[in-house]
Amino acid sequence: MTKDNVVSILKNAKTYVSGEAISRELGISRAAVNKAVKSLRSEGYTIDSVTNKGYILLNGPDHLSAGEIQAHLGEERMKRVICLESTPSTNLHLHGIAYEAPDGTVAVANEQTAGRGRLGRSFASPKDTGIYLSYLMKPFVMPSEATTVTAWTAVATARAIERVCGVAPEIKWVNDIVLDYKKVSGILTEMSLESETGRIQSIIIGIGINVNEVDFPSDLADKAISLRMKLGAPVSRAKLAAALIEELDRMYEAWPENTGEYLEEYRNRCHMVGQEVSVFSVAPVSADEIGKDAARTPRHGVVLGINPDFSIQVRFEDGHEEALNSGEVSVRGMYGYV
Repeated sequence: MTKDNVVSILKNAKTYVSGEAISRELGISRAAVNKAVKSLRSEGYTIDSVTNKGYILLNGPDHLSAGEIQAHLGEERMKRVICLESTPSTNLHLHGIAYEAPDGTVAVANEQTAGRGRLGRSFASPKDTGIYLSYLMKPFVMPSEATTVTAWTAVATARAIERVCGVAPEIKWVNDIVLDYKKVSGILTEMSLESETGRIQSIIIGIGINVNEVDFPSDLADKAISLRMKLGAPVSRAKLAAALIEELDRMYEAWPENTGEYLEEYRNRCHMVGQEVSVFSVAPVSADEIGKDAARTPRHGVVLGINPDFSIQVRFEDGHEEALNSGEVSVRGMYGYV
């Protein structure tokens, strides 16, 4: 905690900060401040110190630590943020503590060893490059009211990326954030119900963002992109994680009543209207096919629009129309999903 607080203070300082001022603000000894500075230096932070002036942070590594995020987010909100160096899955971590954890708790990791995507697929989560973040919601709503939360989260994620990076991501229905027709972020929403009442016990939203990857394996190269690849320069993961938490907080405060603003932005960012699509059922044919791309017969059609409940309206080849609330959609010639 001392080290995290010291790095937060130094990152927000515009000039030298005396050891006395730091010790007074944190309620610790000067010796504890000096020990924290030495520890930070050993982790790769360049901290200059001058007698009678104090310390100044000149440079530092791209750590996704509590101190780094706190510098952008603030100490009060950090009380409900859990920073993990490595975990199998941030969603699984929140599932394990969801009963006692307060509403709005966030888990963010530098690495996931068993990251998951939709339909049980794996989600590559290498260390020191991406943001792997899960957000706990405990809303007093019925399951039927929760179907839009993934779409709202897509808008919040796109907003955070645009705030920090100055680029305008698009949304591929329903949960992929894309740049240059390639996936930069994905969302996995999981819900737990109370069996007696049928009410939602918790909603856990998992978000993965490709931030500082410089390349991808050959099987992903034509489908995935990182923010660094788009911008040509590294992006502060801590700054982006803080912006994402802020946007998720704003989204949660507005959800599910204030639909208009998020629906309009979702429609503006989702450039699928008029596109030819192939629609696949999400139901696996057998247990052996969970997590795999099973051989499924697609239905082909054209997207007519985004409905008020964030479903897509599709006219199929036989002429009938259908509002799709679930399924997997490939857009012909777009987003690397052909």
